[in-house]
This record gives sequence, C-alpha cells and structure tokens, in this order.
Amino acid sequence: MPKKIAISFLLILLYSQLGFAQKELPQSSPSKLGFDENFINQKVDSIMQMGIDSMAFPGAQVLVAKNDTVIFHKAYGFHTYEKKQAVALNDLYDLASVTKITGPLPALMKLVDEGKLNLDEPFSTYWKPWRNRKDKKYLTLREILAHQAGLVPYIVFLNNVLRKNEKVKKRFLQDLPDKRFRGQVYDGIYINDRFERKMNRIINRSKVSEEKKYLYSGLTFLIFPSLIEELTAMDYQSYLKENFYDPIGCSTLGYLPVAQNFENEIVPTEFDSLFRKTLVKGWVHDENAALKGGVSGNAGLFATANDLAKLMLFYQNYGKVNGEQLVSAETVREFTKVQFPENDNRRGLGFDKPLLNHAELPLGEAYPSHLASPESFGHSGFTGTFVWADPKKKITYIFLSNRVNPNRDHRKLYDLGIREAVQDVFYQAEER
Repeated sequence: MPKKIAISFLLILLYSQLGFAQKELPQSSPSKLGFDENFINQKVDSIMQMGIDSMAFPGAQVLVAKNDTVIFHKAYGFHTYEKKQAVALNDLYDLASVTKITGPLPALMKLVDEGKLNLDEPFSTYWKPWRNRKDKKYLTLREILAHQAGLVPYIVFLNNVLRKNEKVKKRFLQDLPDKRFRGQVYDGIYINDRFERKMNRIINRSKVSEEKKYLYSGLTFLIFPSLIEELTAMDYQSYLKENFYDPIGCSTLGYLPVAQNFENEIVPTEFDSLFRKTLVKGWVHDENAALKGGVSGNAGLFATANDLAKLMLFYQNYGKVNGEQLVSAETVREFTKVQFPENDNRRGLGFDKPLLNHAELPLGEAYPSHLASPESFGHSGFTGTFVWADPKKKITYIFLSNRVNPNRDHRKLYDLGIREAVQDVFYQAEER
C-alpha cells in the first residue's frame, strides 16, 4: 500500500474510533419515510408566511428529522425587516436559553455518569459558597435542574454596570482590553475580571422561596461553567468541544462566533438602545451572558440548524453517537423524564417537557404539539429558538428565528403558537 494512502487510511480509522461524526446528516424526502409531502409543504409554508406577515419574525428556518435523517429543512424570509439578507440554511443563530441544554447540561450528565456529581446530594457539596447560606445549603442538583428549588428566576446584572443616566461604570467596563479587562462584551466593550465574582456573590445572596413549586430559574446556569471547570480541571469550552461537539460533529456550535471566522452569516437579534447602542449581531443577546464575556451556561451559544439537529439526535438516541455511548442511556433517560409531577411540574432535569395533560388539550392550547409523546423533551430560547426531540416517534424538530428583531416586544411568535403549529404538521403528516 502506498505510504500516502496508508496514512490517509489510518487517519480515517482514527477519526472513526474517536467517534467524529459526518459533517452533514443524511437527507431524504418526507414521502420516502412515510410522510405526506404535499401536506407538509403546503401547511408549513402557509404558517411561516403568516408568521412573517404578522411580524412574528423577519425570517426563520425549520428543520425536521425522522430517525437520523433530515426530511425537511427550509428557510423563510430575511435577517431583518429591511429585507437585505435572505435567510440561508447555514446561518448561525443566537440560541439564547437553548444554550442550557446544549452547553452545561451534557457536561453535567457526563459528570453524573462518572460519579463526580450526585443529583440528590446538596449542591453545596460541590459549590462551596453555598455551604454557609442557610436557605441554599440543602438544595439538591435535582431540585435546581427541575426548577423546583425556589430560586429567583432572573437577576438583571446590567443594573450593576450602568448608572441611572445609562452611562457605564468605568470600574467595570472599558473600551480597550488589558490584564484586568479580558472578557469582551461587544465590539469595543470589555468587562473587568472581578465582575464575575460580583455576579456570583449576588447569586449566592439571592433569596430562595420557602414554597417549593415550579419556578423557572436560570441563575445556577451562570455558575455551572465554573463548576464544570473545577470538577474536570479543564477549560469549559474545551471540555464541551472535546467530549461532545467534536464527536457529534457539531462544527459550528460554540461561543463567540465572531472569533471563529466562520463563513456562515450570523443572524442579528435586537437593536439594543440601552447598553450596546446598536443592532446586536455576532455577540450574545442576553445581557447577563454578555457580562460574563459571552461565555455562560444560561445563554451564549450560536449554531446552525444542522448542528442543533445532531446534538438533539444525540439525546434522542439516549447518548449514543456513531456507535459510541458518550453518556449512558440510563443517565439520559433520567434527565429527560418528568421529575416532580406531583407538584404540577412538567420539567425534566434541565429539559422542558410537554404540559402534563397536553394530549388532552385542544389544538392551539397544547405545548408543544399535542401529538408529541410524553417521552419527548426540548427547550426554547428567548431570541425565538426552539428544539425538540421525540425518542418514541423518532422526530427531531428545530425552529430557529430572531423574533426579538428589532426589539423584544415582538411576541406574536408566542401569541400565534407558530412553533407548535409547525410541529403539529409533521406529526399529522405521518399519520395521514
């Protein structure tokens, strides 16, 4: 065998053993996998055009996979209402809270697998600052991930860096980097390294409700990256890339996309009139994640629809990718099941789940699709993103939009139930 061919063969063999996934998922027409293709095209196009006409979003895209095969991937509209840049299938989107299940969550799963985390031990066992907080000392990771711990939903840390006249506090923000201001918030805005410690102190001192009921909170996701680094002795981003993104084949999924020099266009989000004073593009929309230098567990990840589908298929296949079990099926099943149904809490561990009685609700009132199985799971994002996997019916659904453009007051995406309506179409099309 010639030397060059032998080396190439060895490289291919090495990559396959390491579990590197193919760049693109297999594709097929809906009809070849038992779906009514004409019904899908007609219905989805109609719903999406209605969304654009209603100003629910300037543009969006929908990707659906059956089993491990993409059967539908289509772009609609433009990046903004000025209609200068059409949406393309390989555009990068700010995932907002979808970051929670595509960033820290797989790492937490792996750490549970390895016995480095216990869901039912007090979180203070691992996060030392909580050991002296009476109201937080005994909260478990299970309660926290299921949003059952009574934590404050959100803290506006922007209030700590802006004065009442909206001028920035120069001890926290400046326009050039140096050894103390290393985190980049936006073009020409850098954050003092000390501010992350201030954020952690505020989280540590935040109130905890005595009433244990479902209350969505993203606070701990701001500190999960630091916890992951402590438990793995690795940089958070490197840990995700090495253990998940590379083996799964997610080449665009990551933080700070501007620094990656991708060829992909990045879809803008909101015109920020308060803080960044411009249309936010290529930098995280969420202000709390921005103040952490764009790398956080609550928000900050960007990705294409194709890469999101790969990651959701990793979950849908219960942790297995290319024959390799990246996380045990037992752990994935535990994280994706409802944790506290007796408290009328539909949530899994980090994952959103269907409403507990969603199958009994009429069309338009269920969440997500009323035809999604109880085993299904996913998450939504504030910017207009939505991902959902159904391991029983083997349907993966990705909806990407920038509904916050030009501002977050645009709520028609929710009011019109567009994401649920589109998801319904694919379940209906398989049953026809």
